[in-house]
Amino acid sequence: MKKVVLFLCLAILSCTLGPDYEQPTFFTQPEIEKALNLKPVPANAHLISPQDFNDPTLDLLIEKAFAHNPNIRIALTQLRQGRANLRITMAGALPSIDAQASYNYLKESQNVESILKEEYYQVGFDASWEIDIFGSSRRQTEAALANVRASVESLKNIGVSLEAEVAQYYITYRTAQQLLKNAEENLKLQKNIFETVQEKYNAGLADDIALNQAKYTVETTRMQIPTLKTQQQAAANALALLVGQLPGTLDKELQKNKKNLVADVFRFNVQTIYELPADIIRNRPDVRAAEEDLIAQNAAVGVAIADMFPKITLSGLVGFEAVHFSDVPKSKSFTYSVVPGVQMPIFQFGALRQNVALQKAKKEEQLIAYEQSMLQAASDIQNAMTAIAQEYVRNASAHQAYREMREASRLTTRKYEQGLVDYSEVLDAETRRLSAQTDMVQSNGTLYTNVITFYKAVGGGAAQKQMDLTAVSSGRASTPQKR
Repeated sequence: MKKVVLFLCLAILSCTLGPDYEQPTFFTQPEIEKALNLKPVPANAHLISPQDFNDPTLDLLIEKAFAHNPNIRIALTQLRQGRANLRITMAGALPSIDAQASYNYLKESQNVESILKEEYYQVGFDASWEIDIFGSSRRQTEAALANVRASVESLKNIGVSLEAEVAQYYITYRTAQQLLKNAEENLKLQKNIFETVQEKYNAGLADDIALNQAKYTVETTRMQIPTLKTQQQAAANALALLVGQLPGTLDKELQKNKKNLVADVFRFNVQTIYELPADIIRNRPDVRAAEEDLIAQNAAVGVAIADMFPKITLSGLVGFEAVHFSDVPKSKSFTYSVVPGVQMPIFQFGALRQNVALQKAKKEEQLIAYEQSMLQAASDIQNAMTAIAQEYVRNASAHQAYREMREASRLTTRKYEQGLVDYSEVLDAETRRLSAQTDMVQSNGTLYTNVITFYKAVGGGAAQKQMDLTAVSSGRASTPQKR
């Protein structure tokens, strides 16, 4: 019994081998703030997102995507797998107990003397426990916890990417829809101009060149319509795929909106995009997932080191044994055994040391991958900020250019009707007006898209919150927090 007490004392005095995780610091906060031109975050800071577009159809599509997108569902199943693996790993560090019952009959050899009875019954419990003296099980649990957290972050990242993708295809759909509407309206206007030229031609006031040019303008605009319809339908089909529905099933829903958000510019204070904390990079879901992978690999180094030391086990039996079955439950039949054991690696041809070196090299790889993910996050944010700021300036010019050319085209057409200018001037003004109108609508769409890209670059906000709820509802166990 004293030996058993000694083993329990060893368990109490056990240690955890291997390096404890320390979060690396690749870049200081001032360096990040300077690189991204970040400004102090006010108390009422608000991160612009697709929800700020105030489009109920877009909000509904995002909600459907979270509920039915195949990638989200796959990520949820992977998270459940990780949680199950965590429970398995944690259970492996605890004593295992098995119930057993047996009947033994022995026909002795006449040439062997045996102390065993020829026939007996046995009922009881077998127990075994590998005492985690050097922390192998604790490191395995640490790695499993990190893998679960990495799965949660991957799920959030998929959610942010999904929200952005739905919003981007929605803007593509609305942009094509608005350009199609403009083309159809311009076609009617150009037909009216053509009829005016036709009347002048019939009256001998216009030549063949003017008539052909007017007809060319009509057919050029008519030629754009099939292409725009194709683009619109392709975007609708892409949205259907993202929300887990068949092509064409969203057409009626997409046509409900009477107002197209791309018809006007998304107005906001551009300076607010710089009001971000320096840790926005480290807190992006894909960066956090990369850090959790590093934590898991750091724990794997500890497991490899612990494998070089002895493994101490404690097993035993508690139960009843009797020759006659009726005597099994009697107190005199009670029996127990305790079997301590030690397994020490002696000669492994250097395999254990090489495994430590292997795990350390993998840790270095994960460290570099973590650094790369932070650099990528900083680059994405900087590019998105620049794109928004520059497109906002370009958009203002696009709107002004369209207003000027719309008025110029109107005045030129009136002068032509009064016989003051040639039709070539009308054609030139109309061509410029159509080009300016297309540029304006496309710039509106690009600005919306750039806002979405920025939202994705900083790791999202509403999407992460919604994915947190989804992750919690996908299983009973909560994800343990990192120390």
